[in-house]
Amino acid sequence: MSIQTSEIQLNVNDKKINAYLADGQGPGILLLHAWWGLKPFFKQTCDRIAAQGFTVLAPDLRDGQIATTIDEAKALMEKSDGDLVGATVFTAKDYLQTLTKGKLGLIGFSMGAAWALIVASAVPDQVGALVMFYGNEGVDYGKITAKVLGHYCVEDEWEPTEFVDNTFAEFAKAGVDATRHTYPGTAHWFVEEDRPEYDSAAAQLAWSRTFEFLKANL
Repeated sequence: MSIQTSEIQLNVNDKKINAYLADGQGPGILLLHAWWGLKPFFKQTCDRIAAQGFTVLAPDLRDGQIATTIDEAKALMEKSDGDLVGATVFTAKDYLQTLTKGKLGLIGFSMGAAWALIVASAVPDQVGALVMFYGNEGVDYGKITAKVLGHYCVEDEWEPTEFVDNTFAEFAKAGVDATRHTYPGTAHWFVEEDRPEYDSAAAQLAWSRTFEFLKANL
């Protein structure tokens, strides 16, 4: 299907924040990138999801900066304004809701998955589906009412398995409908085609599961 893409600006605390919109004339999905910034891969991912019949918005949580190495990403993380990032995430969510109908989907990668969890627990009535790629965050899991899908490595130096275990145990305890897939032999960032950790077979499986999940729940 044909999609329309555009670079837009959000007004966040009197600051202009860039965002990428891929409009596939369907339910809204807020895509939250990993710590690298809004690199080309994430814009291409918006296009890919929109082509499945969704309207996808990805706010820039790094103020136009893009890291290409882990050290650069760490430096961006250290100087990041957490309050501004949070305000950007929620402003983007609100804007997306003006374009779409029904509950939103959230897709987060690593750092972005943490923010997606925060949104899903803060405004549970607005979120119908949550997809996390190798990310996690401590939130009030019992407040989440969205269906949850998680994609993780078996052993991940950046996202300790015991914390992910705890999150999904808390989901189970709270009665949250949460499914967790693990991908043997993969490493953090395994779905990102521009990373050395990229695993094409695992990524393809993760995306097929994700599209099926989103279509069933939005």
